[in-house]
Amino acid sequence: MSTPDNVTESPDNVNNNFINDEMMKTLKEELTKSFNAYHNTIKYMAADAPLGVLCLPKVIETCLLNHGCVRVYDIFNLDFTEVKGLGEIRIRELTSCLNQFLSML
Repeated sequence: MSTPDNVTESPDNVNNNFINDEMMKTLKEELTKSFNAYHNTIKYMAADAPLGVLCLPKVIETCLLNHGCVRVYDIFNLDFTEVKGLGEIRIRELTSCLNQFLSML
């Protein structure tokens, strides 16, 4: 069986293909990392708003303020069970309001 003229399998071509594949893999990884960093930056910039925009009940807002949370992004990655005064029902209300806010982004 003969190979087409435009396809040659010399060691140099195989080596070049391998190097190109590795470069593409590295490029894809770097692009994914950059995109994730950009996405997180945009998310935090959009959440740079006072807690009042969440329209939380005054009790929940006071608990968060007492815990040191002033901006919406302050409650990202926060363990709500550690916030004094927030029980199961208030945490549910807080997450509901936060989800509504984030859905607008």
